[in-house]
Amino acid sequence: MTLNGNPKNMTNLIGIQEKIYEVRAQKIMLDFDLAELYLVETKVLNQAVKRNADRFPKDFLFRLTKKEWNFLRSQFVTLEKGRGKYSKYLPYAFTEHGVTMLANILKSKRAVRMSIAVVRAFISLKQLALQHKEFAARLDELRKELHERIGEFMMPLKTCSTKKQKRRTGTKAKESDIARADI
Repeated sequence: MTLNGNPKNMTNLIGIQEKIYEVRAQKIMLDFDLAELYLVETKVLNQAVKRNADRFPKDFLFRLTKKEWNFLRSQFVTLEKGRGKYSKYLPYAFTEHGVTMLANILKSKRAVRMSIAVVRAFISLKQLALQHKEFAARLDELRKELHERIGEFMMPLKTCSTKKQKRRTGTKAKESDIARADI
């Protein structure tokens, strides 16, 4: 799937999706990733957010806890340690709605274009999750149907084997069976 038939847009979409994380059961993007996409400093982005705090309720924006930040940092492939490598402040996490609102306060053409790309990335992740859910449900249906069919197939075999076992165990030998054994 390419956006507007342009493979470069698809590459951008994948790059953006790689910057979407899940925290507190929500898909989020971090302030420094958004600043990189919008080509502004993280400090400038956060100052713009603070000036427009009334536009960012808690379900649009929240600050990560130290535990959440350490967990996310442990998953970054290019994690570097050392003085000055990372901000001393915990990053802000923007939900999908927060990212959309961010484009309204960063009014550059780049911010508008990137906001559209980010919203598309969130949408495609939702579609992928929905397809996965539908696939899992269908797989579960097939698994149940298979178990039912195996049960239907095994039932006659089980009744045959239990009848044979009943004949062999606990039955008395008939005189005709003993007479045959003597011959």
